[in-house]
Amino acid sequence: MPELDFITIFVTRLNRTGARYMITGAVACAVYGVPRLTNDVDLVLEVGTKSVENVLAAFPPDAFYCPPREIVMIEAERPLRGHFNLVHHDTGLRADVYTLGEDPLHDWAIANRNSFELQGERVWLAPPEYVILRKLESYREGGCSKHLMDIAGILELSSDELKTDWLQEKIHEYGLTREWKKAKEMLKD
Repeated sequence: MPELDFITIFVTRLNRTGARYMITGAVACAVYGVPRLTNDVDLVLEVGTKSVENVLAAFPPDAFYCPPREIVMIEAERPLRGHFNLVHHDTGLRADVYTLGEDPLHDWAIANRNSFELQGERVWLAPPEYVILRKLESYREGGCSKHLMDIAGILELSSDELKTDWLQEKIHEYGLTREWKKAKEMLKD
């Protein structure tokens, strides 16, 4: 289960803005698989000219580091890999925010995100297939085995929930077959 601090510090504020978002990364892996320590929460956020003011107002400079509006908009307008950080001053907790952009996988995941309630707050979570695909890409880019362990945890505890045919199709489409094989090998260890 995700750390409550991430929820109260970031998610509650995002919910008040009405912006569409989803939690991904290690926090999502903790829900679908095996928890591990992390010092940040990864979020995919739909932010644009209409919603940017609400998002910025939700993270005031006396409590958060948040980039200026111009930087957030530059990142939001990137078709792929738009990114900025939010940092809570009192705790040092960080949200790595990835903008929706024109990434078809982001679009699919936002449309298929899951919600659950935690301490009376609705929390939006990326689908496990999305988390697996992004973890496979991260492993391919950096070679860090924590991504494979995260995937193995999801496969071990949430395999019944996966859209296996769709996932296999995307693994092939994104050229992640070698990485997928390595992740599945982690289950045998």
